[in-house]
Amino acid sequence: MVRSTCPSLRAIRQAAPDGVATTAALRELGVPKSTIAYRCRPGGPWLRLLPGVILLGSGPPTRRQRLRAAIAIGGPRAVITGADALRAHGLDVPAAGPVRLIVPPDKRPVATEFVAVERSSRPPRPQVAGGLAFAPPGRAATDLARTTPEAAELRRLLTLVTDAGLGTPEQLRRELDAGNQRGSSAVRAALRELAACEQAHPRGPARAVLRDAPLPLPMWNVTVYGHGTRKLAHVHAWWGEVALAWLITDSEHGSRTRDDLALGAAGVTVVRTPAASLRHASHDAAGRTHILREICSAFLAAAHRPRPRVYAVPATAMSCPDAA
Repeated sequence: MVRSTCPSLRAIRQAAPDGVATTAALRELGVPKSTIAYRCRPGGPWLRLLPGVILLGSGPPTRRQRLRAAIAIGGPRAVITGADALRAHGLDVPAAGPVRLIVPPDKRPVATEFVAVERSSRPPRPQVAGGLAFAPPGRAATDLARTTPEAAELRRLLTLVTDAGLGTPEQLRRELDAGNQRGSSAVRAALRELAACEQAHPRGPARAVLRDAPLPLPMWNVTVYGHGTRKLAHVHAWWGEVALAWLITDSEHGSRTRDDLALGAAGVTVVRTPAASLRHASHDAAGRTHILREICSAFLAAAHRPRPRVYAVPATAMSCPDAA
């Protein structure tokens, strides 16, 4: 029996995750060059997305297919950064512009209308999600921030990143210092403003208490919802994996607030810390330890009970309180 040398449709699809394949991969499977050219003809069933990259379809590529194509031209050491990387880390930011790609300095891929290439002697260690390599949150945030010209949008971006627990202002500043300095002055100023604002806000001392905690980073400044869109409460810090809320209160011995009651009724574990105690803990080791133990104990207790059906959404970008 004569075996056909033509690759099966299944084999072709396996070489084309998300429907995107390189010409080299298709040729390696045995697809003739003439067949590729014919199928990519105007009005044909395939589309040539980028030089050497084929979409096995004729419709407009999805954002994910564009990410695949970008990685294909960037090579095995290419890393996606900017908005797409932040989205991969769970941050709700728009990703409508070019795919931002970091490549090693010896790589010279051709930039295209939907891929912006930056060669870097300091490529980040990639974090893989869905088969794609993404920059860590801090690198992705500073790369995007350096290309965000509008001051209000820049502040909103940095606040979203810190509120989501993806990095502190200090961590972002260190990442900025270590990288490309082009476009960094506005970002540096915005980070200084954000850091000063956090010190005037309970979140500053709260971060200091959690700095050495054996806990995952929380989300900051979120609104917690119950079933559907029922708003329960605004909380200062939120550990979503166990549904633990940290409320920083104005009074030392006040009664439980409406927020406390709503969260408790929904099954959320709540830790309440007076703002005065938090400020005192910033220069008192014993006070810091007491608060930290309370939070860690609550986290462990929350981890051992069924998680309630609640979710959190970052609140609007933080505005710095009046100095008065």
